[in-house]
Amino acid sequence: MEKKRLGNSDLEITAIGFGAWAIGGPGWEYAWGAQDDADSVGAIHAALDAGMNWIDTAAVYGTGHSEEIVASALKGVSNKPYVFTKCSLLWNVEGKIHGCLKADSLRQELEDSLRRLNVDAIDLYQVHWPNPDADIEEGWTALAEFQKQGKIRYIGVSNFNVDQMKRAAAIAPITSLQPPYSLVERGVEPAILPYAQENNIGVIVYSPMGAGLLSGKMTAERAANLPEDDWRKRSHQFQQPKLNRNLELVELLRKIGDKHGRNPGEVAIAWTLHNQAVTAAIVGFRSPQQVAGMTGALNFRLTDEEAAEIEAFSL
Repeated sequence: MEKKRLGNSDLEITAIGFGAWAIGGPGWEYAWGAQDDADSVGAIHAALDAGMNWIDTAAVYGTGHSEEIVASALKGVSNKPYVFTKCSLLWNVEGKIHGCLKADSLRQELEDSLRRLNVDAIDLYQVHWPNPDADIEEGWTALAEFQKQGKIRYIGVSNFNVDQMKRAAAIAPITSLQPPYSLVERGVEPAILPYAQENNIGVIVYSPMGAGLLSGKMTAERAANLPEDDWRKRSHQFQQPKLNRNLELVELLRKIGDKHGRNPGEVAIAWTLHNQAVTAAIVGFRSPQQVAGMTGALNFRLTDEEAAEIEAFSL
């Protein structure tokens, strides 16, 4: 199975990894609605059985619950995957989120994540959002110190722009960047992805299927009936007039995928991987059945002609 080295690290990762956002469950600001923990554990096991060798989670997902589920699923697993998590987002009792990059806060977050994940060290620890911007230097300095202490193997950033990455890199090397990237979210193409590629910063993109929009399972009716506690209910991509255009794009992905026995979601993921700056893609799974429907993305790749056909439609 094809693997790529992540930036300046020695981590050789599969083309897709398990995204643990949705398995955090309900009760917080960016939830995906109700989630069955048994399904979550089963999905992680199915992903590992399929060959995925890394999991990406965050402290804020389900306000700690996602990390706990990851630990539960990995208990007793002999061939452990790499575990990546993120810091800098805190929550109140109502599940509302705010950012903090103060060193003492990040130190406490790290200890909490180590405890919830039941590990001695985290393979990749990422600043989830660069907020507040004025505290980026303090936060990144803290992560570099945690790395020296051996509690983190590598440090990365998420949702940073080029200027913010330059400020962090002046303090300590950046192993990876985690940006949103898909056919419906291409803002990182002009400057951010080229900067990462030029500076040996690995890129693991999130929401490569546009938060499920390009999976081939979404319809206008389903989008209209998303649960009230599903953050996608508030996304303009899931509302008209963009929704109809996005669903037309799905039909093109379906046509291309049919030639290879692949579904639209696998084609959407392959499109992100066609960009040479991208190391791998984070794919969210909520059940073993969802994993089974996407394992082709581990190895399926687009031809230049197919990528160009998709490009012509989406621009």
